[in-house]
Amino acid sequence: MPTLSESTIAELLTPYLTVQEGLPSKFSTYLDLLLRWNARTNLTAIRSPEEIVRRHFGESLFTGTHLGDPLPEALLDLGSGAGFPGLPIALLHPRIAVTLAESQNKKATFLREVVRSLDLRNVEVWAGRAEDLPDGRRFHTLTLRAVDNMAAALAAAAPRAERQIVLLTTSIPEFPAGFAADTPIRLPGSDSGVLLRALRS
Repeated sequence: MPTLSESTIAELLTPYLTVQEGLPSKFSTYLDLLLRWNARTNLTAIRSPEEIVRRHFGESLFTGTHLGDPLPEALLDLGSGAGFPGLPIALLHPRIAVTLAESQNKKATFLREVVRSLDLRNVEVWAGRAEDLPDGRRFHTLTLRAVDNMAAALAAAAPRAERQIVLLTTSIPEFPAGFAADTPIRLPGSDSGVLLRALRS
């Protein structure tokens, strides 16, 4: 039995986007994997299935609806952790080539398991630091969420981002030279969280 029904998942996601057919089934699989792995490996401090759907899946999907038009061809999720926001974006937009950079081996192994279970052919897991990606690799869009040292992460992100850096954050950081921030967008249901895009000028 899945932890939450697909109809419940769809209802929980409704404030964040218009839910596509087939998405709740994929997020049901993702949720069950996350809860099972989280029991023995600390992937997320949030334990409530409903809150995982709202905070992790919903906010990530909301990010996926604010990537600009046209959509990026390639996206790097830096410090992906348990896959947020990169994996939900990959599920929402199968045409985007998504790279999940995660240096902690257990988390990278979890990400590979989700990718395998959901047959996500548009997702690559980079089990290492983004700085160690091959020198020539660039991405239209780079996403960041809940990183420990935002200034250091942004410094690492800037050379990889051709067009924009997209943050899920509770405070407005100073962006590296060459990037200009748009107006922050309040995350649905959040008191302090915002979505912030910074475009390369």
